Amino acid sequence: MKARILAVALTAALVSPAFAQSSVTVFGIADVAVRQVNNQGRGSVTSMLSGSNSTSRVGFRGVEDLGGGLSAGFHLEHGLLIDTGTDASSTQWFDRRSTVSLSSTAWGELRAGRDYTPTYTLWTRNDPFSYVGVAGSNNFVNATPVGPIRSAFGSNLNTTVRSSNALEYLLPGNLGGLEGGLMLAAGEGGLVANGVAKVTSVRLGYSAGPFSVGVATATTANSLTAGDKFKDDVLAGSYDAGVARISLAVRSFKQAASKQRNSMLSVVVPVGVGEVKFSWNSANLSGKVGTATIDANDATQLGLGYVHNLSKRTALFASYARINNKGGATFVVPGGPAGLTGGSNSTGYELGMRHTF
Repeated sequence: MKARILAVALTAALVSPAFAQSSVTVFGIADVAVRQVNNQGRGSVTSMLSGSNSTSRVGFRGVEDLGGGLSAGFHLEHGLLIDTGTDASSTQWFDRRSTVSLSSTAWGELRAGRDYTPTYTLWTRNDPFSYVGVAGSNNFVNATPVGPIRSAFGSNLNTTVRSSNALEYLLPGNLGGLEGGLMLAAGEGGLVANGVAKVTSVRLGYSAGPFSVGVATATTANSLTAGDKFKDDVLAGSYDAGVARISLAVRSFKQAASKQRNSMLSVVVPVGVGEVKFSWNSANLSGKVGTATIDANDATQLGLGYVHNLSKRTALFASYARINNKGGATFVVPGGPAGLTGGSNSTGYELGMRHTF
């Protein structure tokens, strides 16, 4: 079935002039790395993984010029695993993004479908590791073993990255540095356990020269706990001094009586045809999950990396990360052996290659 869908999409791209499209583009990223992760007291695992510098994907996007500064477009993006040739998602085909849009140079853009949440958009702009790999800040979000995220969503898809059934408005690019957007996602009468989430999210930012600041907030109304809403708030700022770009971001999650505050300090330094990357992340948990207190389950993560560009489309990269857990925290670098005990450390490094097309 998926092969037939891909064939139809490719055919549509090839015969696009018949549908009066101004442009249709096939694009993607092929990213693969060799990774070793050591979890204290559990040994190490060496593996090959996909999406360590950028998530591997293939997509189709198109724009039709309607005249008068108005255009219609679509964006379909599918995640894949280069190391195995399989789909990144077992339940969604265009899992990364699937939107149709109407844009105006004067009034902005209106999108409908599945897209990134405004809080994720702001947060990842300040993560030099793009939320992936051994040093990505997602180690303290998607892999959270306890706390508000797990309480709100369990093992189901959460809204810290994307939301389906969403209507989104983005401000136009002619507001003198002001930018942002609003997203409303229909819960469709269900719960996150059924794969749907009722989300309200807004983002506002301002850029002037080397400075950039932003704030974003999101509320998921239909979490697993009846009557409790999941809150996701982000505050971030950056300064590009030319010799280095420095960013600071704080992200807070709240569900019922549990809270988690993630902080991230990052520095990116251009070096010749490449760049050196540094990040320091912390996760601070507080409150209770049920009757269990989670105040002592905190962690920090140090990340170092280097990307060497062989061309505009091809790069080699190396990354290192170490997570120090406290109390009962069991955060891990992904790809290691299971069964890390609370308060133990997790360390990983990887070497890989990325090609865009």
